[in-house]
Amino acid sequence: MAVKKLIAFLLLLAVVVGCAGVYALHEVTQPYKGFAEPVLIEFPRGTSTAQMATMLSEHGVIERPWLFMAARAVRRGARLQAGEYKFEKAASPLDVFGRIARGDIYYMDLLIPEGFNMFDISEAVEKLGTMTAAAFLDAARDPSLILDLDPKAESLEGYLFPNKYRVYRKTTARELCRMMTNEFRSQWQSLAAGTKATHDAVTLASLVEREARLPEERPRVASVFHNRLRIGMKMQCDPTTVYAALLENRYRGVIHQSDLDSQNPYNTYQHTGLPPGPIANPGLSSIKAALTPEDTPYLFFVAKADGSGGHNFTDSLQKHVAAVARYHRASGH
Repeated sequence: MAVKKLIAFLLLLAVVVGCAGVYALHEVTQPYKGFAEPVLIEFPRGTSTAQMATMLSEHGVIERPWLFMAARAVRRGARLQAGEYKFEKAASPLDVFGRIARGDIYYMDLLIPEGFNMFDISEAVEKLGTMTAAAFLDAARDPSLILDLDPKAESLEGYLFPNKYRVYRKTTARELCRMMTNEFRSQWQSLAAGTKATHDAVTLASLVEREARLPEERPRVASVFHNRLRIGMKMQCDPTTVYAALLENRYRGVIHQSDLDSQNPYNTYQHTGLPPGPIANPGLSSIKAALTPEDTPYLFFVAKADGSGGHNFTDSLQKHVAAVARYHRASGH
């Protein structure tokens, strides 16, 4: 009789355990949302599963801590990742556990287009809300991250490579600058390993980037600048006057005669040769163009009036004056 009672008890226990398991499995797969606004939770290194469960429950991401522990039982071999996570919609405890096991850490995309200068980048960074424009500019004005490649660099301008970057809420300005300069190193090595004239090449590439809207024209624009440098002719590049004004905090959206007359070293209307350093951050095609320009006789270019972004190139001042006149007639300016 005692044996029969024991067997009956064990059968009952098995049924209870089985039902509990089925219930738990059902609960960990049910979506839940106990918060109104998006929730950000940071799990420092060393946070235990139980501590994570409590934090998730307190923020309304899961209903009860034991559900997260049950998810752990379902996925016994998973390793949970430290970091900051953002929760915006209803999710099951198993899905929440899966995100943390994958290391699906919250980040923002920072897109830096070709030709952005450090002032443009600082504004884009500030819009993310992770740091101020001033903090980024302070970091970008320190050339130490790039001095081994360019000992003449006065800042990181030119080396903050255009790309899309993952920025976390705790990413510092210095860390972001390091990401960008590391990307430049990678791209530069693929193009010009062993080239010693990094400073001049990147400076020239930045002028090409700001002047040539069409990628196919960049080697031709670069040829104009190379030809002017060869004969000692002033570059007379409008974007350099803009950059000089930006450095002096006096640019107001248009070029004034005072900008053209400025004695700032970056103003190539007043000084022969390249400016002291890059005026923007060039992309790969502009760097290629600076390193391998077309072989042309051109010394001038002026925008076409058709809105294509292209230019008319000429090899003499007389032809250039005529091209400029045609531009004004066609554009009505």
